[in-house]
Amino acid sequence: ALKLDGTESYAIRGVATLKPRAELTVEVTRHDKTTFSFRAIARVDSPIEVDYLRHGGILQMVLRSMTQS
Repeated sequence: ALKLDGTESYAIRGVATLKPRAELTVEVTRHDKTTFSFRAIARVDSPIEVDYLRHGGILQMVLRSMTQS
């Protein structure tokens, strides 16, 4: 319905305050510089998944916790 082909640039607004199942705004810029936005629900289902993302993934989170202890 949005006619996305993968060549667009995307900016996701609201990631800094991400919570499980949060509604975020996705801003799309096409090659011809036209823009539009749509709302999407983040597929982050639990607070621990938010932590994983903030640390760059589960492996990085585990390694950080190991080096801090």
